[in-house]
Amino acid sequence: MKALIVDDERLARKELMKLLEEHSSIEVVGEAANADEAEKMIEELNPELLFLDIQMPGRTGFQLLESLDSAPLVIFTTAYDEFAIKAFEVNALDYLLKPITAERLAEAVHKVQDKERSRSGRSLGNKLGLEDQVFVKDGEKCWFVSLANIRLFESDGNYIKVFFDNNRPMIHKSLNALDERLDERAFFRASRKHIVNLSWVEGIEPWFNGGLMVRLRGGDKVEVSRRQAAKFKDMMSL
Repeated sequence: MKALIVDDERLARKELMKLLEEHSSIEVVGEAANADEAEKMIEELNPELLFLDIQMPGRTGFQLLESLDSAPLVIFTTAYDEFAIKAFEVNALDYLLKPITAERLAEAVHKVQDKERSRSGRSLGNKLGLEDQVFVKDGEKCWFVSLANIRLFESDGNYIKVFFDNNRPMIHKSLNALDERLDERAFFRASRKHIVNLSWVEGIEPWFNGGLMVRLRGGDKVEVSRRQAAKFKDMMSL
């Protein structure tokens, strides 16, 4: 697995690289001293894993993740204590408190391996599919979310409301831009206002003016416009 180390402290980067020499499954393809460097390297090297510091000069690690369309697996490497990390409510794969020990790193690498084994595959091309995860930030709260767990996207002015678990964070993005990034085999543009995760569809019933009403697991209901109804029926049929 290709990994990128992002930390403004050169010594911390070198120490982590030394520790990672014991883990043949992890190939360190680069190191970055700040978020700007890291963003360019992520685009060029396409790493599958980030060892990411939080507090750095310029943009923070969270702000870096917010700028990415699709976040790699992330292990935070930070001087923050456990309680500070929890305050961010980030569902990262793991976090390592500095100074990092060989034992604790081994635990994190094991989690990475488990995560990779659980993945059944990725979407083709640059489209985001159910096996991808995204970074969502709303105010001071942040989440890593698997797209498989996001059942619905709802347009709200210049923002999109993201439905997963009991959360409804808002992200500053247009529904059209999001629609272009999502794998059409997994997500369906129901109307100008909604994109639904097809794997969450539980029931369909006729609706007014030739449209459809789709019921999602958990109780959410979404109207499919008349224009999209025929396409939706075709996708959901054998």
